[in-house]
Amino acid sequence: MIGLLSPLEVKGLPLKNRLVMPSMQTSLATRNGEVTDELIQYYAHRAHSVGLLIVEHSYVSLEGQLSANQLGIYKDTLRAGLEKLASRIHSKATPVVIQINHAGNKANTDITGLPPVGPSATETARQLQIEELNQRADAYASAAERAITSGFDGVEVHGAHGFLLNQFYSPLTNKRRDQYGGSLENRIRLPLKVVKKVRKTIGNRLLLYRLGAVDLDPVGTQIADSMQFAIKLKEAGVDIIDVSGGLCGSRPAQLQTSPGYFISQAQQIRAATGIPVIGVGGIRDPDYANQLIEEKTVDLVAVGRPMLNDAEWSAKFIRQVKSSKNKNRQSKKDI
Repeated sequence: MIGLLSPLEVKGLPLKNRLVMPSMQTSLATRNGEVTDELIQYYAHRAHSVGLLIVEHSYVSLEGQLSANQLGIYKDTLRAGLEKLASRIHSKATPVVIQINHAGNKANTDITGLPPVGPSATETARQLQIEELNQRADAYASAAERAITSGFDGVEVHGAHGFLLNQFYSPLTNKRRDQYGGSLENRIRLPLKVVKKVRKTIGNRLLLYRLGAVDLDPVGTQIADSMQFAIKLKEAGVDIIDVSGGLCGSRPAQLQTSPGYFISQAQQIRAATGIPVIGVGGIRDPDYANQLIEEKTVDLVAVGRPMLNDAEWSAKFIRQVKSSKNKNRQSKKDI
């Protein structure tokens, strides 16, 4: 039976198990977004037991920087550090992709010195004009090229948690009346443009999309929208969909009463697309994680905060899964 410890091959890339370390910001980069030795050590200490590691969201342009000491992938001079980071993670026999992102109207103008931009004008951000959208899509593609030439096995395009692509997707933040706003088809136009440009740039390397599947708002993004969007993402060349929250963020308070709070959405997207999905949402119990894989609810399970807080947590998690499987085998023998 396929479980959490089972290998998985995606796009010719072998993953030794189904446990994923998701993107989580560390603020360990330099002021200019450069990789530091501390950042390399952080990932090296956590890489050895997971099947796939997703390096934290890295800004594709200065305009899209969210916070101080955020990792950057916006210029060629950052390649040397990124190469060291990818090489060190690979030394643990672990595949690694890097998440690329633009904060949109959440960008910090005190850091960037530039006015934030978004799909629609707000009190603090200006609306992107149609002629500017290709430039933003090109920034993602250039960032993806830097990732691949730096040795990463692929990239994850960030389309969740209220950042730029999610802002275009959600009707709560996209109030445009042109071909990039209004209908679902129009609201996903820019995200799909980005995905297609990134796919063309990276060739046959792994392409993930972090999808903000629901906003948890009656007039926001709904799962039915995201199932249609996910099908389009598959057609555009996405290999794995990483299902999370939209404008509600990655840890909405109203859902934290039980683990696996985005699993239902992931399961529905898996059924709609037939491609691998990553399930997330406060998962800490190894038996539950293993069950999600065994029952084919999701294909991979991401566990975030415990890994952020404890470098050895993933190794302990894997040992618990093995121990539980051994106990189950022994119980069957005793019957």
